[in-house]
Amino acid sequence: MLSSKDLIDKTNISRATLNNYISLGLLSKPVVMNPGAGADGPRQLGYFPEDSIERIREIQRLKRDGASMSEIAAKMAIRGAERSSAQQQNLAIDTRPAPLTLPSPPLAASAPISVAAEAAPAGGLRVTIEDIPFPAYMVNHSFELCWYNEAARQQVFPALDKLPPTSEGRSLFRLLAAGGVEAHTAELLRFHVGQAKSRLTPNRFADSCHGVAPEAFAWLQRTFAESTAETAQPVANTLLTLGTEPRRAYVSVFREGIFVVLMPETHEADSMLEFLARRDEVIRSLLQRRMPVLTNLAVLVADLQGSVRICSELPPDEYFNLINDIWAAMAPIFRKYHGTHGKHVGDGMVYYFFPQPDSDFLFNALACASEIREEMKRLSKRWQLQKNWLNELYLNTGITEGQEWLGTFRSTTTIEFVVLGDTINQAARISDFARFGSIWATKSLIGKLSQESRDRVRYGVRRNADGGREVFVPSSFATVASLVEANDDARCKLRDISTLPIAEVMDIGEARSGT
Repeated sequence: MLSSKDLIDKTNISRATLNNYISLGLLSKPVVMNPGAGADGPRQLGYFPEDSIERIREIQRLKRDGASMSEIAAKMAIRGAERSSAQQQNLAIDTRPAPLTLPSPPLAASAPISVAAEAAPAGGLRVTIEDIPFPAYMVNHSFELCWYNEAARQQVFPALDKLPPTSEGRSLFRLLAAGGVEAHTAELLRFHVGQAKSRLTPNRFADSCHGVAPEAFAWLQRTFAESTAETAQPVANTLLTLGTEPRRAYVSVFREGIFVVLMPETHEADSMLEFLARRDEVIRSLLQRRMPVLTNLAVLVADLQGSVRICSELPPDEYFNLINDIWAAMAPIFRKYHGTHGKHVGDGMVYYFFPQPDSDFLFNALACASEIREEMKRLSKRWQLQKNWLNELYLNTGITEGQEWLGTFRSTTTIEFVVLGDTINQAARISDFARFGSIWATKSLIGKLSQESRDRVRYGVRRNADGGREVFVPSSFATVASLVEANDDARCKLRDISTLPIAEVMDIGEARSGT
């Protein structure tokens, strides 16, 4: 073992650079130990493996060659995964469950996963999304197929003419086990089940297998229970046997999903590794080719109340500072609750919440809105002190849910997620109805929450009682028309949602202990 002091002295790097390499995962975290009674200096030092000097020199060489730190991190991760995979192939005892004995046709050239080596372009593999000659596909973190190339269609998904429009139809496990757990699909299924175990609960995994034949369903559930969860890595690879020839599954994990390439083990891997190291380019190319899909979602629209008046009261630079302050304060909260930014005309916000493997996307939208309201109160107070004005800043929020088509609008430099349908229009109209920072959600959204989540949400409607008193009626709803005064100027604007039942979300309680 080498102490951090020895490592710095022998490689001529600074302590800040050393810490940066650790944070990027280029070096393992040090083991902190006492250097011994006879040692001078600090009582505790970090110690690193002997090969750390070699790794730092490799990093320095790649930097001299012009590689960015993100590219270096990806390359080092791939090489580490290759070494680990080779060790496992040589040393590990195979404890994986045996596949079901199901009738299957003999392997032939027409089998779903062909293992004949594909012809590479002259001069080696030219790796771009368009030119990958091997099966390549992308799934989201719920293991629904998002994109696939022609080689994958022919060899992995031969029964697939086009991407199914529904989430259930796009389930990777349903697609791979459509004809049962065959000899040529069992190992690939087992591989993806291991990935799913680190991302899905048993119930969510069972849901993702809905529609699979009973015998195959039972095999998938047993495999999930007995498998070991794959360690999450930005880039990794695993050796699989698909048909008669080994294939290496290169896996790159992004926030948007999991990208898989199945390449013959005998093929030169350098160009593929170089391609996967360019992570920004890979995900941009995939998103540009993402096919429109029908998906469940929640939509949150938040508008700054009195934005026209505020804009007229502030100098242009201060107004832009205010809007930028709002966005900077809210962006981490949207990320926390897995919100995806959508298009909004003006200075408001539109965010989409899609199904997640480890949380309720409907509850995420409500919890996000509640947290944003509290953050807005703090920001408003800060601007009151800064400007010495009496304005209160409010984000008025409307939330609803639905099933809509999700696609992308794209140019050569930008990609924008777009949802088509009435859901976003409803959320925008509810936001127009809301006042003074209130949060209003539809009955359909609250009704689809799990009982545990619904118990955490305090919602209802304020009613006028005798004597001009206002009474809050919890756990109730009202149509928009019944909540708008007859002489309110907004009544005409809200006509298209006049019969929509909604409720005001007052706050979100803590989860009950033990649940």
